[in-house]
Amino acid sequence: MALSEPLKIYFVVGEESGDALGVKLLDAFDNLSKPIHSTGLAGQRMKARGVDSLFDISELSVMGLSAVVSKLPNLLKRINQTAKDVIDKNPDVLLLIDSPEFSYRVAKKVRKKLPDLKIIKYVAPTVWAWRPGRAKKIKAYIDHIMAILPFEPELLKELDGPDATYVGHPLASEIPEIDIKQKKKCRKIPKLVVLPGSRRIEIKLLMPVIRDTLQVLIDRGNTMEIYLPAVEKLENEIREQVKSWNIKPVILSGEDAKKKAFMEADIALTASGTATLELALYKVPMISIYKLDRLMMQIRHLITAWTTALPNLIADYPVVPERLNENTHPQHLARMIERLVLDGEERQIQLKGFEKIAKKLSQETSGATVAAQKIIDLVAK
Repeated sequence: MALSEPLKIYFVVGEESGDALGVKLLDAFDNLSKPIHSTGLAGQRMKARGVDSLFDISELSVMGLSAVVSKLPNLLKRINQTAKDVIDKNPDVLLLIDSPEFSYRVAKKVRKKLPDLKIIKYVAPTVWAWRPGRAKKIKAYIDHIMAILPFEPELLKELDGPDATYVGHPLASEIPEIDIKQKKKCRKIPKLVVLPGSRRIEIKLLMPVIRDTLQVLIDRGNTMEIYLPAVEKLENEIREQVKSWNIKPVILSGEDAKKKAFMEADIALTASGTATLELALYKVPMISIYKLDRLMMQIRHLITAWTTALPNLIADYPVVPERLNENTHPQHLARMIERLVLDGEERQIQLKGFEKIAKKLSQETSGATVAAQKIIDLVAK
């Protein structure tokens, strides 16, 4: 394919995080002077860049078996619709970014009809967390994986999964270098950031834990400034819940407000997920919490990960303390937060770990640029 010839990419994006990655890829193709024709499923940011979405991807933003089961009829309809659209458009590459339960089913159907189409997954499946056998299974319909965590390509190889390339984590090139000396000690009145998650099921399960933990902190005589950066799609729901709280955090809207809060934060109580890595790169000592939904609790014995916190996985040792499911006890969490406020061992261990993580993830070229070039090279082959 000539450099001047447009690359036809069909995106399958199902969540905000994937939409953000998609936009960065569009920018990277521009920077590489590679014209592309993009279509498929896209979020608000990609749509603002001219990508027409087959339908509103909010329909796909489900997490937990309970949510998937309740929406199964519509998901099956959308899987068939998307697969047919890919087959009709016959792009150069089918690029799956997130929503694996949805996107893999689309890929299977497309592979049967278009066996030579290059199918690439951006962001590896979490085979390090559970169901490692998935790695080998997806090899039948995924040609290549662009991994954003440094240990994933080797792990996929060990599990006989698809070929994979570590392209770099998008956060590594976004977050400015933070002077760790500024984070050694907390302010006289510490700034606490609380993050209940970016999905409705997370909000439902974790907001009560956060509410009760804040109450315990104040009842124990702590004075803190408390901030809650809310994702746009759940902001109204979060604001409605907080109305009944005795201790009301300042709710922040938008990405800029969140970044400012992370820059200034002394400590954080956060849902497990990408936010833990973002906070680590901002050098904010934290406690990670998570609760599985009702159906996932019944099969949690299948979870093989030794940790749910991304900083721990990258460092390969427990940097960030975490409390899961029935262990998310507000009295315990409040006391853990109090310990992190002190200029003591708990705080310093995390800060040293964050420096190691930042070094592991650092690279001269942005992850999106490496990923875009990899896509070009794979299609050219």
